[in-house]
Parts: sequence; C-alpha cells; structure tokens
Amino acid sequence: MANDQKEPTLSENTSIKKNIPTLFEWVGDMATFEMLFGKFYEKVLKDDLLGDVFKNMSPEHVQHVSHFVAEVFGGEKLYTDLDKGSHSNMIGHHIGKMLTEEKRQRWVHLLLQTADEVGLKNDPEFRSAFVGYIEWGTRLAVINSQLTENPMATSEPMPKWGWGETGGPYLPNQN
Repeated sequence: MANDQKEPTLSENTSIKKNIPTLFEWVGDMATFEMLFGKFYEKVLKDDLLGDVFKNMSPEHVQHVSHFVAEVFGGEKLYTDLDKGSHSNMIGHHIGKMLTEEKRQRWVHLLLQTADEVGLKNDPEFRSAFVGYIEWGTRLAVINSQLTENPMATSEPMPKWGWGETGGPYLPNQN
C-alpha cells in the first residue's frame, strides 16, 4: 500500500463484508428474474436449435426457473417452499435429455443476450458471478442429461452462489 493509505482494520473489513448484498439483492427483486426468464424462454421457443427441447415445457417452467435461480442467488426459498423443488429435482429434469455442447452454448448465448436487453445489472463483478453460475449450471445440465438415473440424493441442499469463486475442481464422484 502507498504510504498515505492505511490498511483496513479487522472491524472495518467485517463491516464492509456485512454490507455486501446477495446476488439476489443486487439484481433487485423477483420481478426482475421473472422478466429475464420470461423474455429468455420466448426466444428459446423460437430458436431453431432449442425450440424442440422446450416445446413441451410446463406453463410453470419460467416461474420455477426464476424461483430456482433467485433462491440460489440468495433470495427467498420460493423454489424449495412454494414450488416444492430441490436441487435433486432440478437435476432430475435434465436426466436423459441428451443435451449437447452446441445446445448449451446457444442457451447461454440467448440468456446473456436477454440479460443485456432487459437491463440486468452489468457491472463486471455481478456479471462475472452471473456468468460463472450460468456456466457451472449449464455444464452440469449437459453432464446429467447424458445419464439415465439421477445421481443426486433428494436430501442434498440447494446450491448457493455468491460473489466469490467456485470451491475447486469438478469431481463427479463427489457430486
């Protein structure tokens, strides 16, 4: 540090960390997630590569995905409590879908495009966390879509995503 700058004290660091919002709080509210995923899935249904994958999605699909991502980002437990979902349920929706890398990349591209169009926060820190989660989640979706049985126990907790980095390398046997 430069001579004219002092190192923050432990109590200053603690108070700074306490004031950091969750990703959900930073996004704003549930309406923002619902708008994002509503507009996104409108695009997905019209997409020549992804349309067939999602053509039979339930009328509640957008709401469930909105609730799931919002909960993962630190929002209320709407997916768990209201939708009666779990991380295992979400994994289960991908089993046997035989998703490809091309489809995953298109899904990611359309979501990020939609995020820009709806004005989702675009500061580098948030977008880094958002893209990190989308990359992590879609890659797990592709892996699990190749399976015939759900590898995740129903008791596994919901993932939590924050401003930091992932917890190390992916080890499939420790899923």
